[in-house]
Amino acid sequence: MNSIKGKRVIVTGAKGALGKALCELLKSQGAVTIGVDMSAGGITAELDEYYQLDLLDREATVAQLSALAPIDALVNVAGGFSMGDGAFDSESEQWQLMFRINVETMRHATMAVMPGMCQRGAGAIVNIGALAALAGQADMSAYCASKAAVLRLTESLSEEVKHRGVNVNAVLPSIIDTAPNRAAMPEADFSQWVAPSALAGVISFLISDAAGALHGALIPVKGLS
Repeated sequence: MNSIKGKRVIVTGAKGALGKALCELLKSQGAVTIGVDMSAGGITAELDEYYQLDLLDREATVAQLSALAPIDALVNVAGGFSMGDGAFDSESEQWQLMFRINVETMRHATMAVMPGMCQRGAGAIVNIGALAALAGQADMSAYCASKAAVLRLTESLSEEVKHRGVNVNAVLPSIIDTAPNRAAMPEADFSQWVAPSALAGVISFLISDAAGALHGALIPVKGLS
């Protein structure tokens, strides 16, 4: 049974399209939804708790999130996308940007909750990878490399904690149907993309007890693309 009722779940990037859809679904399923984001604003309908936090600040992140224990699940939604600079562009700042927002934010949030999960012998972490991370793409080297790092970290972390009762997995979406993506690609067939609510359903399963046998899984979520 895919039940998450009563689980305390932290969702980073909670104010974005995927974060909001995920929190709405989790709350409807009876979870205690704890949103984290850089944006100002307090409790909304899909959130039980909200914390404005810069996940790039390791000390602040560890202090704030560890204080919320016990935490049953963490979903590392916070991140971003950028393209256009070449892999050999000496003036590009995309490499630092992509690794900071896609890798460091994930690591800092994980550092905060993992000790408590291991101590309790239970917990789940879901990271947001990308299908684009499975192969290099022209003018997307920084993004592809950062998301590839997310995948390898997911696998490594899983190997370290799977015998301590903690499940670590990742979803690999293609293009998510969001307002910014539609604006960037107005000629695309949006029906082929992955709806945030559909991706949220996969994530909900991964943090449920029903996914207890999955460790280090990298699950493609392609929609119809």
